[in-house]
Amino acid sequence: MVVTPIIGLEIHVHLATRTKMWCGCALEYGAAPNSRTCPVCLGLPGALPVANQLAIELAMRVGLALRCTIRSFTKWDRKSYYYPDLPKNYQISQYDLPLCEAGHLEFPHDGRIAKVRVRRAHLEEDAGKNTHLTGFSGVDLNRAGSPLLEIVTEPDLSSADEAREFAVQLHRLVHYLGVSEANMQLGQMRFEPNINLRIERDGEVYLTPIVEVKNLNSFRSLQGAIEYEVQRQQEVFLETGVTLASGNKSNRGWDDDRLVTVPQREKEEAHDYRYFPEPDLIPYEPDAAWVADVSEHMPELPIPRTERFISEYKVGPKDAPALVDDRATADLLDDAAAAGGDKATLARQFLGFWAMHANARETTIARLGLSPERLAGLANLVRDGTVSATAAARISEAMLTRSEPAGVLAEEMGLVQVSDAGAVETWVAEALRNNPDAVRDALDNPKKLQRARGFLTGQVMKISGGQADPKVAGDLIERKLAELRPA
Repeated sequence: MVVTPIIGLEIHVHLATRTKMWCGCALEYGAAPNSRTCPVCLGLPGALPVANQLAIELAMRVGLALRCTIRSFTKWDRKSYYYPDLPKNYQISQYDLPLCEAGHLEFPHDGRIAKVRVRRAHLEEDAGKNTHLTGFSGVDLNRAGSPLLEIVTEPDLSSADEAREFAVQLHRLVHYLGVSEANMQLGQMRFEPNINLRIERDGEVYLTPIVEVKNLNSFRSLQGAIEYEVQRQQEVFLETGVTLASGNKSNRGWDDDRLVTVPQREKEEAHDYRYFPEPDLIPYEPDAAWVADVSEHMPELPIPRTERFISEYKVGPKDAPALVDDRATADLLDDAAAAGGDKATLARQFLGFWAMHANARETTIARLGLSPERLAGLANLVRDGTVSATAAARISEAMLTRSEPAGVLAEEMGLVQVSDAGAVETWVAEALRNNPDAVRDALDNPKKLQRARGFLTGQVMKISGGQADPKVAGDLIERKLAELRPA
């Protein structure tokens, strides 16, 4: 028996607008329940919606990044369903004419380039939030009417691991484009996988019923839910033989404590929602010049930029995403290189002490307030051998509070590297004298030679306050050890 998972994803992304999709109510997480509402998002009679133009632009950015076609003619539709957190008893969405359609996302996975087709990306509004308390439930409608972008893929994914990687790359993309904070703990990005199995047995092919797992808000839960469903559906098929048929799709939820999916309800078909054109909004035709302008100002996207950084900045595949994920920081790195900074040294410093300073201040490197020219200057001091890497870290501390160029700070702090053999020899002699165990290891144990030599070089740098030229120090240590080594 050959079992192949068939997985598609529906992704809901909260767009980073200041106001809701159809009204002027502020989008504010953590506000007092039902304090950010008005007649429009409460669905009161006579209240008319007005589309948020920024939400449409943000949706177009995602569509363009996903290589979608942006429709020249689209419309809004009513999607009817009845839940306590949807005061209108319908959702304004898009049905047959979505804003963005027929795209794809390519990403590296498992040694190959995976390609997932995107069926559509359309705008709609979010519902409110039900809060279940002891003995009763409450409804908070602050979230009702928030602009959502729903991205729907084709069922091109074939494993939980591949689905997780796709989700990670999509999360990177929307955050990088600035279209969403994508904070999954706040529900700003939610995943709903549709899962069934293709089973080949005895020359016959069977498809199991499709299950949609609702409202997953972490990569871990997405992967866990798919893995569990693949196993569960295989067991159910072997037990019952039930296959895919009209009307037997279902929704399930994910129990994060027991790590299982649990039944919710039968999944609606499109006709259950009774879609019809929204009578309070006219069809929407994006201006061609506006679409062209948005397209022209799209940034270099995360995946190709990551590949470029690996090539140009000589960083490893595991480190490169850290340089790319914050777009302003990636821009600053490119600007520092354009200002003449050595690319490989800049990358090491961004991944090293600049990242450390940013993390300590709970911010990003771009927000440390350093100009590209100053960053380039410090990198080139190391490249040219004027200061050591250790000294550069000390200079970086001063750069955060002082405005002088890195070279001036190096002079004032006495960190300009000393290459004079006489001065370095004095520091080497002191390091050897103070560390007899390391000297013994270097002389008596070939397996420990390299580590001992590195340790002694580090001691020279410490004794010299970072002023010794590490290459000169290393050469002198080797020469001294050779003199001490028996003939």
